[in-house]
Amino acid sequence: MGVAISSWGLARTVSQAGQLGVVSGTALDVVLARQLEVGDPGGHMRRALEAFPIPGVAERLLKRYFVPGGKADDQPFRGKPMPNEKPSRHLVELTVAGNFVEVFLANEGHDGMVGINFLEKIQVPTLPCIYGAMLAGVDCILMGAGIPRAIPGIIDRLAEGEPVELRLDVKGLERGEEVKTHFDPHDYFDGELPALARPDFIAIISFSTLATMLARKASGRVDGFIVEGATAGGHNAPPRGKLQLTDTGEPLYGERDIPDLEKIAALGLPFWMAGSYAEPEQVTAALAVGATGVQIGTAFAYCEESGLAPDLKARVLAMSRTGEAKIFTDPVASPTGFPFKVVQMPDTNSDAAEYEKRTRICDLGYLRHAYKTEAGTIGWRCPSEPVDDYLRKGGDIEDTRGRKCVCNGLIANIDRGQVQRDGELERALVTSGDDVENVARFLKPGADSYGALDVIDYLLRDTR
Repeated sequence: MGVAISSWGLARTVSQAGQLGVVSGTALDVVLARQLEVGDPGGHMRRALEAFPIPGVAERLLKRYFVPGGKADDQPFRGKPMPNEKPSRHLVELTVAGNFVEVFLANEGHDGMVGINFLEKIQVPTLPCIYGAMLAGVDCILMGAGIPRAIPGIIDRLAEGEPVELRLDVKGLERGEEVKTHFDPHDYFDGELPALARPDFIAIISFSTLATMLARKASGRVDGFIVEGATAGGHNAPPRGKLQLTDTGEPLYGERDIPDLEKIAALGLPFWMAGSYAEPEQVTAALAVGATGVQIGTAFAYCEESGLAPDLKARVLAMSRTGEAKIFTDPVASPTGFPFKVVQMPDTNSDAAEYEKRTRICDLGYLRHAYKTEAGTIGWRCPSEPVDDYLRKGGDIEDTRGRKCVCNGLIANIDRGQVQRDGELERALVTSGDDVENVARFLKPGADSYGALDVIDYLLRDTR
């Protein structure tokens, strides 16, 4: 669901209803910084920062980012350090705090379960992200878009207050070479560390082979799986085998891409089904094949509690009502190389011709790739950055064709888009699952919006 669409407000509502409310863990450092810069409407960020346990961090972040009354609309947001293999102390503090704040607010005022969802592809912030969520008492950590084999062991060690490290994917390394990012909780606390509970770890997978490997060979305990199909929103697993495209240019999925649920169930771990499961009949069908439940994204993305900008919600719901809401599974838009589902909407970055007019820039850097330079150091490049910069760093021009700045687009979806140096405001890039075509079904007669509880009541009507 992108960045802060599955926000703390949505997760809290779902959790209070007796389900697992999950916040998105992507780019929460910039979410916190920009919320403070627009004046922290409602005071929620500052309230959560008051409870942040690392001394001095809240004061430093407020001094740097908080703007009473909010910045002017035509003024750019303040820049923050780009993630790399050796992040600055400020970036680590902002990252830990951003994840703490989101989970703290989702947990506030109830005793329901709250989870957080990370992308394995975004590796550099992973360690401080997990620690920040654990400081706030997160119950469950979910991770997909890669092979998160190292994460369970990292969670175990952080729960014990031990230093952790994570090997980074770096192109061009010689056999036996490794580059790792490190995080030590002792660097941020004087004296005794706070006691932390070990959250469950749930891997998001698409194939039984990955589930089997993680269950048997992960660095620690895997507590379950989300089995995500190709119709789910955001990044999708690529089709197995040689990439083939449909007549419309979308990845072609076939029989090999259907997960073997019998093999997954035989592992003896709970699993949830994801991808077009927002129907009571689909919930019943998932339970019938042994699933514990379902994961819902798109239906919640357009509810009142989600973080999606209100005007975008209204436009998508109107399009859904008239049958105009369409998804394009773009095989090249994302710098990750994973197919990426985009809602086709005028005046957004889904329009390829309009997007080409955008001045290329990489100023957030979450989806950059690490590579070994000719000098033997670590460099960073993104297929969506200025083409000349990418080529100068040794990239292939073919990698740049059709690529879009997913980072800035997803931040713009929550109405926190950057005003670039040329005065251009970053435009939205709305991602959803295929179910967006029919999401207006949750609207009651005469209503223009619906709530998260409406979705839950609809889905569970046959199980109560």
